[in-house]
Amino acid sequence: MVTPSRTFLISGVSSGLGRAFAEGALAAGHRVIGTVRRADDAEAFAALAPDRAHPLLLDVTNFDAINAAVAAAEQQAGPVDVLVNNAGYGHEGILEESSMDDLQRQFAANVFGPVALMKAVLPGMRERRRGHIVNVTSMGGFITMPGIAYYCGSKFALEGISEALGKEVAGFGIRVTALAPGQFRTDWAGRSMDRAPRSIPDYDAVMDPIRAGRHAKDGRQPGDPAKAAAALLALVEADHPPTRLFLGDDALGLVETKIDAMKAEMAAWDVLSRSTSFAS
Repeated sequence: MVTPSRTFLISGVSSGLGRAFAEGALAAGHRVIGTVRRADDAEAFAALAPDRAHPLLLDVTNFDAINAAVAAAEQQAGPVDVLVNNAGYGHEGILEESSMDDLQRQFAANVFGPVALMKAVLPGMRERRRGHIVNVTSMGGFITMPGIAYYCGSKFALEGISEALGKEVAGFGIRVTALAPGQFRTDWAGRSMDRAPRSIPDYDAVMDPIRAGRHAKDGRQPGDPAKAAAALLALVEADHPPTRLFLGDDALGLVETKIDAMKAEMAAWDVLSRSTSFAS
């Protein structure tokens, strides 16, 4: 059976997983509207498939520009069938050492921008009674690690929004999936990461090994972006896609460990948890 071509809107296609997702979709014969922030990146993206790669100059944190930009792109490439909210970045820093501006920027890119893009495509998807929204979260949207509190918070937020939205729009034929990768060989932990400066020696024992280890792993992560792209395509072809899909052995292992720990902790505190209801 030949898979019909779709129009994808993928944010952040200039590098990393976004680029891999776009290349995979184009190789499969789909049309891709890809957001980029620089004109030279737009030219490079358009050259991948001149008739099917449609660059969209857009910063997803410029919320006021999103509706008009998406509408113009749809006029050129066709209505969006699949939105892949991929654009975002990681903030590394101890919470006490990280500013409120750092937090606002992290949520603007990782939460508010994706929500604005969802709001831009939802009316059309709802009218057509079909569509798939894939929000790229992270294993850090379910597990946590010290030193990336703001990043984990943003991905937890996007996970919750994705799950709730999926329940709101299921009756319209629209599917929503949180796609949660583990460590993939991209620039996320390298040049793309925003790092807060260190200032409080009390945190050295926690943060110094984490920062050194992340630098050492950069470029050696186990995840293959091309295989993540293949997984994305399989996901959007599924008749009953999952609410959440973890990518990578590392993600699955850490999530399973957390679930086991949560179950044990819940059991240990079961009596106190149940003590707060009115007596019947």
